[in-house]
Amino acid sequence: MNEPLNALTDWNLEAATTLSLRREPACFAFLCSDAETAPQPIDAINLDLASVDYFGGRASLWATLDIRSAASNDQPMAVLGFDEAFLRPFSRALIETTSNRIPYRMTIRPEAEGSKRHRVVEYVTGPGVGLYEMVLTPQDATIMVSGRGEGQEEQTYFQLPRTDSFLRAFVKMTFQADQALRDTLAESEKIGRLRA
Repeated sequence: MNEPLNALTDWNLEAATTLSLRREPACFAFLCSDAETAPQPIDAINLDLASVDYFGGRASLWATLDIRSAASNDQPMAVLGFDEAFLRPFSRALIETTSNRIPYRMTIRPEAEGSKRHRVVEYVTGPGVGLYEMVLTPQDATIMVSGRGEGQEEQTYFQLPRTDSFLRAFVKMTFQADQALRDTLAESEKIGRLRA
């Protein structure tokens, strides 16, 4: 029996992208003073597909970078939310920061002039605070991930390991996730056009 034409393929992104950090240098999340929860060790990270939409003749999706910690019974907690255009530049920035040991500043351009929709948000200080800039700062064993919203000071959100093994696994994970997200986007476009 054929699948219905108006159904998206179910991508279990969370299961396919979970990376354990238990054998990596200790990393923590919720590091800034405005964080909604106390600092927690990061035992694993994963990407999750939060939503897919077709509106105004355009498909879009939203994904999150989640952490898991034994301190919170391994419940997923989102630290970043982003659209389909974020993973590639973020992976490149992480590679560059790791290899040359120089902080990397990512400017996040709004989707369109005057648009109220954010392309990247952080969930560390609130329920989806829009980011205009992210900064990746290399340390001896970790990379600090910081950012700032419009008119705000820079704040540190979480850390990622700075090891070769983590970087290889992370780049592989983001490559596969990017392919899955783009396939989902293409399917959503087809379904949206058929319905229109």
